[in-house]
Amino acid sequence: MIKIKHVVILYILGILLGAFFFDLWEAETSIKKGLAAMFWTALFLIALIFVEKNKEEN
Repeated sequence: MIKIKHVVILYILGILLGAFFFDLWEAETSIKKGLAAMFWTALFLIALIFVEKNKEEN
């Protein structure tokens, strides 16, 4: 459970970093910004699956 919390906290920090420093949610967006947000979310989902899989094996 602690590993899942770490993954979620890291994801939220990444979203906040993208929002405040890289302006991912400004009025004028680009394909690069959208793809970066989708890539970050895909990494989050992969990390969650990896943590759950390793939790079941132990």
